[in-house]
Amino acid sequence: MSTDNSVSTWTIDPTHAEVAFAVRHLMLATVRGRFGTVSGTIELNEAAPAKSTVDVTVDIASIDTRQEMRDNHLRSADFFDVANHPTLHFVSTRVEGDITGEFRLIGDLTIRGTTKEVTLNVSLQGRGRDPWGNERAGFEATGKLNRKDFGLTWNQALETGGVAVGDEVKLSIDVEIVRQVAAAAA
Repeated sequence: MSTDNSVSTWTIDPTHAEVAFAVRHLMLATVRGRFGTVSGTIELNEAAPAKSTVDVTVDIASIDTRQEMRDNHLRSADFFDVANHPTLHFVSTRVEGDITGEFRLIGDLTIRGTTKEVTLNVSLQGRGRDPWGNERAGFEATGKLNRKDFGLTWNQALETGGVAVGDEVKLSIDVEIVRQVAAAAA
């Protein structure tokens, strides 16, 4: 059996991962929040970086905007509908650029049963060994999406004009990944 040593499997370290978002509120200020439970796998192809793949799942119930009433509303059918759609799911379709620096990660994001292509601007923050001998890498990513594209349409008109919740959502993602060691053949 031949193995391609240039392809390695990495997993997201859930204790060092955060998917954060920012959206306009009342046309006046920005509300920021995060999802605390993130998991995923990366198949890193160092010989052909464009063939690398990313598969990430986010537990929507882990949403935190530092305001319990708002978090509960975001979990409701008005927004994410956690009872019927408990996760966000991202699967990459292509990688463009230098994975050892800055690159674009394009893929399909599914929210509330709707899948749309999104582009993330990603940068490698560093790569090395931790004190326990595990190989790690850190990445930062940013992107934007329109929440209405995913069926997140709830809003409230304001007497002064405008709406309670903006449509554009800014994403900020920080992850640390850990290389998985292949089991020795018996």
